[in-house]
Amino acid sequence: MAANAIDQTRRMLSLVTYLRERPGAHVADVARAFGITEDELISDLDVLPMCGTSFRGGDLLDIDTDGDRIWWHNPDDVAAPLRLAADEATALLVAARAVSTLPGLREGDRQALLRATAKLEAAAGEAAGASSRLSVTFESEGGVFAEVDRAISERRRLWVKYYSPARDELTEREVDPIRLFAVGHTYMEAWCRLSEARRTFRLDRVAEIRLLDEASAPPELELRDLSEGLVQPSAEDPEVVVEVGPGGRWVAEYYPHDSAEELPDGGLRITLRTPDPASLRRLALRLGQDGRIVSPDDLAESARRAAREALAGYEEQPAPDPES
Repeated sequence: MAANAIDQTRRMLSLVTYLRERPGAHVADVARAFGITEDELISDLDVLPMCGTSFRGGDLLDIDTDGDRIWWHNPDDVAAPLRLAADEATALLVAARAVSTLPGLREGDRQALLRATAKLEAAAGEAAGASSRLSVTFESEGGVFAEVDRAISERRRLWVKYYSPARDELTEREVDPIRLFAVGHTYMEAWCRLSEARRTFRLDRVAEIRLLDEASAPPELELRDLSEGLVQPSAEDPEVVVEVGPGGRWVAEYYPHDSAEELPDGGLRITLRTPDPASLRRLALRLGQDGRIVSPDDLAESARRAAREALAGYEEQPAPDPES
């Protein structure tokens, strides 16, 4: 099975050190040392010349191979100690000061961050002065993140009021947090006591949050591999069929699907699976005349009803006064 991106990155970092110490190393020997095929090694070597301390030509790794041996032509040029530019130092200092003010941050982490910030200020010199005139204020998501992080570290349950866009409603529930992760947005994976199932909550949709005294006790669950994205339908999820016209073909590019059949008008008949079919009502409204939900019947009728209600809402708007 092909290595994932994290494994490849770790291997390539080790490969740089290995090649620096062995100029002219044989391809076969290096592949054997890393437990990979020669083709995989050559693939890594194709990527390394695009890596370096910046995108200036002299700062990139100059590594090539004749198919038998590997040569690194500029190891000394890219081995010099890194120096932060003024804008880089300013960005780091502003971010570090902002993070240190987050509510719920563990005191040990806060003190470690403040010590690192002081060292960075000393090294930055004049650039530190510019950063002191800038500040960052975190929106509510920052406070939610801190509470979730604290709940995970202290193994405590959370009460949350959460907005579900699919149902357009706020629900109150108690959850046992499992982990925080980011895929575009920041999420909490947790065991939901309301649904008695694993659920994922987007932090910017948490309207209120409170740390409870009850101990968090989620069941033993295998963590999902998120390398392929947040939404990964399973074979057990309900099947939904959507037909789109030429203007809706983008749906097949953005939604994981089982099949996409060509239609005579240039559209597609898309079959997909989702654990929450109701969430596709929003897709149907967005598509408008460019698409419709075909099945299941109850979801198709729900989408039509939502469209009629939305249209009625526009029709009920008072006409503008021509004299105003």
